[in-house]
Amino acid sequence: MSALLDIASLSVAFDGKPAITDVTLQVAAGDSVALVGGSGAGKSTVARAVAGLVTPTAGRIVFDGVDLTAVPQRRRGAARKGMHLVFQDPYASLPPTLRVGDVVAEPMVIHRIGDRDSRRRAAVAALESVHLRPAESFLQRYPHELSGGQRQRVAFARALVTRPKLLLADEPTSGLDASLRLEIVDLMSELAVSENMAVVHITHDLALAARSCRDIVVMQGGRIVETGRADTVLADPAHEYTAALVGAVSGV
Repeated sequence: MSALLDIASLSVAFDGKPAITDVTLQVAAGDSVALVGGSGAGKSTVARAVAGLVTPTAGRIVFDGVDLTAVPQRRRGAARKGMHLVFQDPYASLPPTLRVGDVVAEPMVIHRIGDRDSRRRAAVAALESVHLRPAESFLQRYPHELSGGQRQRVAFARALVTRPKLLLADEPTSGLDASLRLEIVDLMSELAVSENMAVVHITHDLALAARSCRDIVVMQGGRIVETGRADTVLADPAHEYTAALVGAVSGV
C-alpha cells in the first residue's frame, strides 16, 4: 500500500538549533500512527512542518503525491487542503465569538466550498460523526457553553467537515480527565476506519498511543529512536528510552 504521507529525512532548526533531525515516516490512508516522546522530543514540530506552520531546513514531505517542500509558496495552501491539524487546547483553538455551527463550517468558508445551506448540512453531519447528538442542538451554542470533552469533539468535527485525507492530532486529550481521554482516542480510532483517513496522533502518553494507533514511533531529542507495531513496542521495546517510557506507564 502506497503512503498518503511520506516524510523523508526531515529536519527543522530554530535559530540554528536542531529541533528535529533526519525524521522519516510513512502513513497510509486508513492507518493510524502515534508519535510518542517526552517534552522537547520534536513530535509537535513534525506535525507543524507537515501542516506548513514551520519551514523544514532539509528533507521532503510528500502528501497525496505532491511534494510540499517543492510546491511554490502560493500553492502550498491548496496542496494542504486535504489535511487538518487539531490542536491540544480546545479552549484556545475554537473562536469564542462564533457559534458552534459557524466554528465547524469555517473551513468550508475558507476554502469556498458550498453555500450557506450546504455548509450547515455538512456541519450537522460532522457533529453527528463525532457523537454530538442531536447535532442541531449544538449549532447555536458557543464553545464556552460546552464541556472540555464536547469542545474537543467540536474541534474534530471542524477538522472533518471538509473530509480531509489526513488528520494531525497534537496532544488532543491534554487537559481532559481520564474517561474523556479514552473517549477521544477511541473516537480517533473510529474515524480513521470510518473516514479512511490517515491519522497521526502526537502524544506523550504511551498507553493512549497504544490504544489509538496500530503503529508507534518513539522520538527522543528530535530523532526517531524506535518504530514498530504498538503491541510489539510495548511488549519488547528495543531502545532504552522506549523501555523507560514503558516502565513509567502504569497498567501497560
